[in-house]
Amino acid sequence: MELRIREGRAVLAGPGGDSAREVDPHSLAIGSDLAQALHEWARVASAVGTSGTEAASVVSQRGRQLAQRVAATMGTSVRFVDPVSGDGVIIDPPAPAPRSELARRLFGTPDPAGEPTPWLTGLTVSAFVAAVVVVAMLALANTLARETNGWLALLASAVVTAGITPSLWLARRVPIVRWASFGAAAGIVIAWIGVLIVVF
Repeated sequence: MELRIREGRAVLAGPGGDSAREVDPHSLAIGSDLAQALHEWARVASAVGTSGTEAASVVSQRGRQLAQRVAATMGTSVRFVDPVSGDGVIIDPPAPAPRSELARRLFGTPDPAGEPTPWLTGLTVSAFVAAVVVVAMLALANTLARETNGWLALLASAVVTAGITPSLWLARRVPIVRWASFGAAAGIVIAWIGVLIVVF
């Protein structure tokens, strides 16, 4: 993929400059803000030209930064053609952060690049869901143990746990729902302590 300027517009072309197409967020896997920044850069670069002024070096530097963003967004190498010097530079996408295999299997793929993890909000949701699950499990176990038999309360808690576990396991990969999944899993673990106390 090659990033260059054509008639004052930013275009991405295939290897060797063939099949060039204008940067468009609807046909390319880039956001509208990046497409707009590329076209603004192309307009400024066309206005500045190839003069050796300080503005030309700023245009070159901004073009490299945008090419790095394109490479990171599209996950492929981008050949940046400097509009000032005409030189081409290959810009590779950034390497993904190392992540252990266990963490990848438990928590799924990492968050999209540039998006911070909402720890405060996520942990608040997890704590709330955990509290609801603990109260519900203990209410079920306590009622069954008091009204019928302790073994029936234990069996009902095991059935609830076995029924909800597959859903929690699948939900751990979904970016927003995973916080509720983590809270429910923690709530089940905590509730089992109370269930065993109630039964025995």
